[in-house]
Order: sequence, then C-alpha cells, then structure tokens
Amino acid sequence: MKQLGISVYPEHTTKEKAYAYIRKAGSLGFKRVFTCFLSVTESKEDTIRNFREFCDVAHEAGMIVSADTNPEVFRKLDATPYDLSVFHEIGQDIIRLDGHFGDVEDIAITHNPYGIRIEYNASGTIAIDNLKRCGADAENMCFCSNFFPQRHTGMGLDRYIELTKRYHDANMRVASFVSSQQENTFGPWPVYDGLPTLEMHRDLPIDLQLRHLNAINLCQDMLIGNCFASDEELELLAKTDLTKINLKIELEEGISETEKKIIDWDRHQHRDDCNDLIIRSSWPRVEFRGQNIPVRKRSEKLCHRGDVVIVNDNLEHYRGEIWVLLKDIELSDEYNVVGHLAPHEDILLEWIKPRYLFGFIH
Repeated sequence: MKQLGISVYPEHTTKEKAYAYIRKAGSLGFKRVFTCFLSVTESKEDTIRNFREFCDVAHEAGMIVSADTNPEVFRKLDATPYDLSVFHEIGQDIIRLDGHFGDVEDIAITHNPYGIRIEYNASGTIAIDNLKRCGADAENMCFCSNFFPQRHTGMGLDRYIELTKRYHDANMRVASFVSSQQENTFGPWPVYDGLPTLEMHRDLPIDLQLRHLNAINLCQDMLIGNCFASDEELELLAKTDLTKINLKIELEEGISETEKKIIDWDRHQHRDDCNDLIIRSSWPRVEFRGQNIPVRKRSEKLCHRGDVVIVNDNLEHYRGEIWVLLKDIELSDEYNVVGHLAPHEDILLEWIKPRYLFGFIH
C-alpha cells in the first residue's frame, strides 16, 4: 500500500511546532516521518535524548521514523554496522544510508537484531543483486531517493525512472520526495528553494507532484521533503486518490448535469485498442445510455491537447463517451468541449496506459 510522509528537522525549529506538525499529519493518515542526523550538531547524549522523545511522539501519532545517516554519524553515536543499539534506544525504525560502509558492512547491517530497516540511496547505482546474492536480508532493505535543495540540481525524469525501476523491479519499497510550496520552508541545510526529488516538480502544486509520482508508479512512499507544509497542503494530499491517475480539469460554463455526472463517474478506463490521438473512456455511453446530451455549438472546429470532450446527441450510438485529447485535432459538432486540463496537468497524460483507470477532479 502506498503511504504519505512528512519531514521534520527539529534542530531548526521548536519542539512545539515540530510535534504539532507530526500530530497533525498523523491524524490525517500520514505514516512516515523523515529526519536527518547529518545536520545535527548536538552531543551524543543530547541527540539520543531529544530524538528518543521525537520518535515517541511520532509513534504515538501512528508514524514510523526514518533518519538520514552516514559513517560520520555512526562514529559520533558510537554505532557500527554490527551494533545499532543506539538507534534502537532512540526508537528509530529506518536508517537511511547517505553514505556506505563497504560491501561486507552494507550486508551485515541488514541482519541487525532489532528489525531496523536499512534504507539505501535510490538516486545512485546500488548493486542490489550482489547484496542479496551475498546474503543481505531483503526483508530489512528499502530505498529512498535524494531530495535537492539547490534549484536546477534535481533529478531528471528519465534518470529517475532508470534508477528507481532497478529497485522497484527487485521488489524493494522506494520512497521519493515532493515539495511544499509554502514560503519560508526549510530542510536540513540553509537553502530554501524547495526539496523535491524531481527538478520538474520544484514549482508545481504539491498535489500534482504527488499525483505524478503516483502515476509513474515506481515508489510506494511519497514524502514532503521540506517543512512546514500548510494544513491545507497536508489535507489536500491526505484526500488525494492514489488508486488511479486523476487529472485536474477546469470545467466549461454551461455544461449539462449529465455531462457533470460523466466527468465525476468513478470507473473511467482507457481503451485497450487506443491510439496516439486521444485517451478514450467509452463505458459511460453504456452507463448513461438514453440520457440526452444537448449540442453546444463551437466557433472553432480545432480542439487542443488537454481538451476534454464528450460525445453529444448528434452521434447517438457513441453518446456519453469522454475523451482527453493528446494532440490538436479538428472535431465536428458531435463533440462538446466540457473542460480543459489545468496548467501542467498534461505531464500525467503519458502515464495513462491502455486499460488503466483514470478520473477527473475539479
């Protein structure tokens, strides 16, 4: 099952704000909290005490905790790949390895007696087959992409897919990051330009980032990289339907009640015998058979990529079908334009494959 998560960097805020944010996310069904030990400058004793409390709050909110580490963090906390007792004392559920120890230690760490999962970097080329072949415990392994505070440095889509698919195809759980669009958000470092995994997401609405990762369908955990996201953003993500690809559309004025019902129907499915011109849901012509869809005249026959059209009364046999245009095409008066994709929503179109379910939100 796919899960939502947040990120919290307690060294840069107050306990009151951090814990309120965790509790709010937990109440909405978020399941993970990501944090970072790399930027913590406290002593070992203070780190253990403060993060134990942090983990207790997260667990009470129904969330698990993952934290970014590297060999330097291990040395500071007197931990080794063979001794994770300090992380167990803290209450950490997942150790993310931003750096590596070497093949032998990277395998040994997965056999810790505490059941702490080891999260490898999904934004790099990890020899996962070799790790498993040499005895790494696959049950205790997962992966997490990087986030990128600096503008223009986030991953490109093709490279993200290439790397993430390696771990997805190996049946590994993968996490990736989206970014809040609130002002004055922050991460572990003094850079304040968002924290997405994909560079193309940096300035997009947070729910579109989420729906895009969901459409790509290579990661199971989708985490907000920066904090604090607004209550509105948290609530928007929490109510996002991740069971199918949903397209946000802007409706035309004056559409009929039947057209509204067709748009809101919850079982749209792209046809198996599709083409490169349209995404076509034809079952509404059966579900809404016999219901009139009056013709609305258009001044122009040319319709555009991202337009959403429904077959009207002039073509009774197909009346009720709904299309999303993939290319500009000329359409007769047998088709009513009922809406248009909201800005940037077209990044979802290539992911609606034959027989895939999809839906509309407005």
